Amino acid sequence: MTTAQPVLSSAGFDAPGNLAAQLADLAARRGWVDRPAFHQGHRVWTHGEVHALAARAATVLAGHGAGPGDRVVLALPDGIAWVTAFLAVARLGAVAVLVNPELPAADHAFMATDADAALCVTGPGLEGRFAGRTRLGADQLFALTASAEPAPAHPVDAHTALYVQYTSGTTGRPKGVVHRHGDPKAYHDLIGRRLLRVGQDDVTLSVSKLYFAYGFGNSFVFPLFSGSSAVLVDRRPTPAAVDELVARHRVTLLYSVPSAYAALVADRGSGHEACFASVRAAVSAGEGLPEGLAGQVTELLGAPVLEQIGSTEAGHAFCANSFGHNRPGTVGRPVPGFEVELRDRAGHPVPDGTEGELWVRGPTVTPGYLNRPEETERTLVGGWLATRDRAVREADGTYRHLGRADDMEMVGGITVSPLEVEAVLRTHPAVKEVAVVAVTDGRGVGRLRAFVVPVAPVPDGSLQEDLLGLARERLAAFKVPRSVSLVPSLPRTPTGKLRRHLVRRGAW
Repeated sequence: MTTAQPVLSSAGFDAPGNLAAQLADLAARRGWVDRPAFHQGHRVWTHGEVHALAARAATVLAGHGAGPGDRVVLALPDGIAWVTAFLAVARLGAVAVLVNPELPAADHAFMATDADAALCVTGPGLEGRFAGRTRLGADQLFALTASAEPAPAHPVDAHTALYVQYTSGTTGRPKGVVHRHGDPKAYHDLIGRRLLRVGQDDVTLSVSKLYFAYGFGNSFVFPLFSGSSAVLVDRRPTPAAVDELVARHRVTLLYSVPSAYAALVADRGSGHEACFASVRAAVSAGEGLPEGLAGQVTELLGAPVLEQIGSTEAGHAFCANSFGHNRPGTVGRPVPGFEVELRDRAGHPVPDGTEGELWVRGPTVTPGYLNRPEETERTLVGGWLATRDRAVREADGTYRHLGRADDMEMVGGITVSPLEVEAVLRTHPAVKEVAVVAVTDGRGVGRLRAFVVPVAPVPDGSLQEDLLGLARERLAAFKVPRSVSLVPSLPRTPTGKLRRHLVRRGAW
């Protein structure tokens, strides 16, 4: 079944030219230069300051060997240095390679080599990384920027490569996804402005970081295209830190992932808290929101939770709930400008109410993976992106997400959705998190196992027996886990997604 919205090209958003120049010009024309753009600690940076700083930083980067088309690794925590460096790279016509600064050294080395980086801009503690490549510390960049002249914007068009973002590695080695100068304006026009109604008085706090697709749109794109502001935090904030930041900065839009929302609720239970009085909406993405959690978050914040789904390859969301149409338990309808189709394994469209794999096409879908032509050919077919997400389309045109195709488990020759089993086990009040996978035994036979993070320490064996009894009560026999193991945590990506392949191997 295909859901069609008008399909637009990137160029159709009137976004020719260099992104950094577009944003600086927009701030000047709209009178935003003296408005706050970013809050970091107790310092506020205005839109005018950000763009002036980036223009001078571009001169510094050029002096360290970055030029048009060169790839520049940004291994920086969220902060004004990240924003400045990204805009400076864009101004030069170079390509920013967005890297999580907390990755192991081997991952950093792989990404810098994969991208053939001409320059690496890094945060504190990474001085020993990226050996053999030109490296510039964020503190050095700021020191040199103070006396630098502003650099002119290199002429590019909407289809010129702007940045490379690596996939989160939920199924293995990350892949570099290429996006273009025209894409960010499309993210804002289609999602930020139309669906989330981001305006210049909004203040954003995103638990997801700038170096991921979700956080990039939330904390960088939407504020700079709307004249609003974002709170930047260099580390993932604890529930207590979220409370304080929301209250101090009067945050209106909160973006997070299900595991972080669950922690926010667990930290004090549901029931509206005064510190969230300014919040007008919360957005959830990254994984499906467990049944019941959306209601708890809504009660806690006193604001609706808008669930959406996107991917690094699409750049941001391609299906989303909105203020105009919010159906809890679904990921909403296709974002305007995108087509979404559900197909069976043979590639044929499936009717409403039937499970299928999500295929997407639209204006911001990547032109391909960096250095991976075979993977690009396999994932991008006839302009359509194979997301590997499983879903069903409801009669009202909303989509219910059923997990990843990679998440399906084979048990005794029968395909089982672990999400169904997890949903049942999660109803137990003593369960904080749960992952269900097929683990191969010594004879090579897959057995369903549940790994549970309890809310609090429990007597040995009691919770495991309760959960197995609950599963036998509510599930078919072949879906009941053979065992339940209590663990202190589950392996997740920095975006909060479960690394199911590591759970299967017990490698965490």
